[in-house]
Amino acid sequence: MLSARSLFQEIVDHDDSFQLFCSIAASGETQGGWENARIAALVPDGMRAMAPKITRHGADEDKHGRIFNALLRKRGLPPVPVPPETDYTMLLERRGIGLAHSKLRGDEPLTEQDVVVYLAHSRVTEQRAADQMEMLVNHFGEDPELGRAIRMISHDEDNHLAYCHEELLRLARQGHGRTIHRVLRESALTEIAVYRDVSLAVMDHMGRILNWPRPKAAALAAGIRGMYAYERFSGWHRMVGLRMPERLDALGGPVTTAPEFA
Repeated sequence: MLSARSLFQEIVDHDDSFQLFCSIAASGETQGGWENARIAALVPDGMRAMAPKITRHGADEDKHGRIFNALLRKRGLPPVPVPPETDYTMLLERRGIGLAHSKLRGDEPLTEQDVVVYLAHSRVTEQRAADQMEMLVNHFGEDPELGRAIRMISHDEDNHLAYCHEELLRLARQGHGRTIHRVLRESALTEIAVYRDVSLAVMDHMGRILNWPRPKAAALAAGIRGMYAYERFSGWHRMVGLRMPERLDALGGPVTTAPEFA
């Protein structure tokens, strides 16, 4: 019987599939770290108070990239190139989710609108990250190889999501509510399609590495498409709501280090 736990266990137990999984995860986290660092550097003067939190967000993402690379090193495995069709962050950018890298590489300050859009995009993608990490913690939180890393990353992702909620609610009170609502909806509908495509691509690569029989691969692909159908019908709503989080000022302190993984 297929389950999230048995599927992930199979990926973790095989060096080649584990190598690809960690390489994809590390690349995405490192990319997120760079993006947040550039946004923090380019925040407009009227929003400079947000810069330390954006910097903290980026530092957390960099830390997660180091953690996934450290998990590879523990097995004596180098990172491998990320297949373009599995590159979630790159595909999101191509679909207009996130600030354009051409803008982030420049020196021109961002606008207030840019920062609002960045936060709305982040609220959607951080929901996905928090949900995924919660699932992994439920299944592998006590795993001797992965548990500590997964719990640390999950805690950070919950902080990132809380930060997005709190900042967007603050900006909505300042008159950005209509823009936030529009960008959240557009981002969620785009993200669920990209997530479907990336999930199909990742499972295709894993299936070839692990020699999955055709019926198993077909069942997994059908499950991914079924999840997309559910999210397209109603599930995307969970990605656009805003509520004051229990964790206030979640990114207000210094970044937590991970010396055992660095």
